[in-house]
Formats: sequence, structure tokens, C-alpha cells
Amino acid sequence: MRRWNGWGDDAKGYQLSESAWAFLDDCLGPGKPPRDITLKGMLSRLPPALLSDRPGISTDSETRLRHNFGQSFSDWIAIRYGRVGRVVDGVAFPRSTEDVRSVLSVAQNAGAKVIPFGGGTSVVGHFSIDGSEQPVICLSLERMTALEELHEDGCLATFQAGVPGPRLEETLQARGFTLGHYPQSFELSTLGGWIATRSAGHFSLGYGRIEGLFAGGQIVTARDRWVIPVHPASAAGPDLRQLVLGSEGRLGVITNCTVKVRRLPEQQVFSGSFLPGPNAGVDCIRAISQSGVGVMMARLSLPEETRTGLALKGHSGLRAIALEGWLGLHGVHDDACLLLVGADGSPARVRTTLAETNRLVRKHGGVVIGPLAGNTWYKSRFDFPYLRNTLWERGYGIDTLETALPWGRVHEYIGAVERAIHKGFEPDSERAHVFTHLSHVYPHGTSVYTTYIFRLSDDPDANLARWQRTKAAASEIIVAFGGTISHQHGVGHDHRPYLGSEKRPEGMALLRSVIREADPGGLFDTGNLVDTKETSS
Repeated sequence: MRRWNGWGDDAKGYQLSESAWAFLDDCLGPGKPPRDITLKGMLSRLPPALLSDRPGISTDSETRLRHNFGQSFSDWIAIRYGRVGRVVDGVAFPRSTEDVRSVLSVAQNAGAKVIPFGGGTSVVGHFSIDGSEQPVICLSLERMTALEELHEDGCLATFQAGVPGPRLEETLQARGFTLGHYPQSFELSTLGGWIATRSAGHFSLGYGRIEGLFAGGQIVTARDRWVIPVHPASAAGPDLRQLVLGSEGRLGVITNCTVKVRRLPEQQVFSGSFLPGPNAGVDCIRAISQSGVGVMMARLSLPEETRTGLALKGHSGLRAIALEGWLGLHGVHDDACLLLVGADGSPARVRTTLAETNRLVRKHGGVVIGPLAGNTWYKSRFDFPYLRNTLWERGYGIDTLETALPWGRVHEYIGAVERAIHKGFEPDSERAHVFTHLSHVYPHGTSVYTTYIFRLSDDPDANLARWQRTKAAASEIIVAFGGTISHQHGVGHDHRPYLGSEKRPEGMALLRSVIREADPGGLFDTGNLVDTKETSS
């Protein structure tokens, strides 16, 4: 069963060895387990629903609770410490586009706002409703999971928008196809959510981000049903799919989606290498992205993430000494970077791709260690979010931030943002353990994904204040370096103050005008993307 107060399945965990805990204690000091509220205690604090019974709308307390929070750090503070605040007043479970239209009609008649809810995996505050005095209905798409049509000749599949990643891939692979879109949240997130937040999957280098896979579909707005037809290509004015991509529930509810699929590859191979330092590592992964070599994935862990990854997996003692000694003989020392690449296709194509990739690794002074590291990552690639549960229970918090920017700014930005995170904890005489990787690369630039771990205080207000201070400082560094405020997590409430720096005043005005046109009465206005007051003005 899904956890009510954390990430994922409550029967699954992320085990750390004693050597891993010793590593964290050395970095940060020992953690003190917080006193989490129980489910019973949380339910006792829920305010009554501001909505009387309506057809198809559940006002059950536990149902409301389980559809009220995402996975941002502020969500965790609220749900772990029992800081309930405003909670959705009802939850609807439509099964079709017509059901969605009926729910919206009920909401309009009740004077309620609506929040579309897919997998509930948002890490940027998409579900915050603290400022709303109107009733709020969560429209959950969890019963809209069907494959509606598969055009095998045209490699197009139409799904209902609530289909989660595993079910989508199981359905396609049973027919010999794949979408190949695997974000970190794959196990829980949904196709509609990927489109609404412009998701990027692990294999985006080969398969593309979701904007390259979304071909068309339907969105139910406050006015009507909007159909986006599917064309192989079109020069008929602006591409209206781009309004749906990244719309974050502000224009309406995405109900079904047509996506471009591929036939399953004959072979898929993952390989690992070590590069002698961050300069060589970044130069190598940039060369791979610009070479046209054809890898479907390239991921570079910078030195601190490489060390941390090995430590958390328990690679210490004789095993670590042996690995370090072998790498040292090949010129790779303490500042090693781990590079992972993936290749798929025919066996001949995979061999050619990996041979060229290995040549580039060696050209940059690296050491190829082969499939062992790659396969280890592949098998556990969706486990990392479970570390949040494990760390919290021992008294540590963890958060991430990400951007994308041109290659020439990467090194300077990483130093600046990591320093900003460290400084965010200094006023409380605390430390953060900070590490970074590049996981989505492009010929002209790269994503930069930074993780930080820190000790929790006994005081939830202090924890929230530290996080807010650090998040703001890091976001300001992103803006100062001309990076995007979100490469793959979306905007929500957390990134909204910084969106204007990227879109500029004219762009924000256009965005607000589109939102007003699609939703003149503010049915979906819960503050995502743009400020509520600015939208209505």
C-alpha cells in the first residue's frame, strides 16, 4: 500500500549499512529521529470539509488526506509534524472524459476550485491551497488508466492520462513497443503529469523529453473540451501542444494523450567508467553529447556524488581500498567522477555505440569498468527516492534542485550553488552534505542536479525556515547564471517567484492572458505557475 506520509510503497525501503550511517555521522553529526504524528493523530486534526455531499465526490477524511500533499519538503514538514492547514474538501474519481466534465460542472455549481491529481509526486508545491477560502476538489485521475488505441504502423498510442509509468510500459511492452520515458518518479507518476510538468526521463538523450513524445490529445477546460489533433508535422501556425505541455493544471484537465512509441530494442546495455576529475568528466560527457554517438543515456556523478554513492552502498574497507588502488594505477584518484552510459538497438549498433563511447572516455583519461556499474545503477534506479524515508527516520532531511544552462557556465555555477546551500545552514551552526550530477545532456548545454542532506532540528519551524532560506538562495544563483528555474520538476508554488526572470514581463503577460481565456472564472486557480491576484487582474 502507498505510504500516507512519505515516498512510495510502505512495504519497500532503502537499507543503509552501518558504514553508510557512519559516513553521514562524520559529514553532518548524528541525527535525532523526529517524533512523527500518526495517521490517527493526523486525521483527528483535519478540518471539516467546506463542501456538502455531491454526486461522485468523496468527503471521507482519509481520502482527502491522501490526496492533499505532494512530495516537496514543505509537504513533508506538514504531514510528518501534523501541520494540516487547508485540506481539499472532496475527491472525485472520474473514469472518462465525460466524467471529468461532470465533475467540473459540479465544482462550478458549488463555487469550488479544482486541482487535477495524477501520481501526487510533485516536489515543488503543486498542491498547496493555503490561500483558498473556497471549497477545493481534488480531481484524481487514478481510475483513468486505459490504453484507448495503439496504431502499430504509425507507432502512436493513446492512453487515458492517469496511467502510471509501470502500467503504461507493461501495456506497451506486451505489444512489442515502449515509450522509453523513465523519470525518477516513474513508479508513481502518470502520463498526464509528465505532460503537465514537461518531464524528462532517464533516457531522454535517446528517446527525448516528454515534449518530443507528446503528439496530441484532449484537455477539458472550464469552457469546453479541447481536442489537439495528431499530425506527423505541421506548419499551420504556433504549435498548440506547447500550451498543454507545462500547463500544470492551470488550463484544465488533461484526459487522454497520444504519444509516439517505438518498437522494443533487441538489446539494451549499460556501462560505467571513471574519469579523473570534474574537468575531464564534464569535457567527456559534453563530447559524447556533441558527437552523435547515439547513446540513449549519459549521466556523470561529480566527485562528491561519486564518493557518496559508493559510501551509501556500503563500499568501504577492503573493497573500496582495492577499487581505489586499481583506479590509482590508471591515473584516477580521489576526485574521480562516475560516468554511466546506456545504449540500445541491434547488437551490432550497441557494440559500435559503446566502442565509440569508450574511445571518448579513454581520450579524456578515463577508465572503462564495463557493465557491472551500469547494471547496478539500472536495477536500483528507482530506489533513490526511498532514501528520503530512511534518512528522515534517523533525523536527516534531503532535498534536490535542478536547472539547465549552457556548457560554458557549468563549472562556475556548480561551485556557486553548492556554496549557497552550505551558507544556508551556517546561521544555525549546521552543515549540509552537498553533491551534484549531470543527468540530461544536450549539444548546447546540460542539466545540473544537486542534492543536499542535512540534520533535522527538533523544531519543525526551524527546519522549514532553513529549507526556505536555502531554496531561495539557490534559486537566486540559478537566476543569476541564466539557468532555467526548472529543467524537469515544474514550477508549482515553490518556483513561481522566479518564473518571471525566465519568461520576461511580455511572456508572463501572454501566459496570464492564455490562462484567463481558458479559465475565466478561476476554476483551476490555486496559484500554480502565476500569482492568483496577477492572473485575475
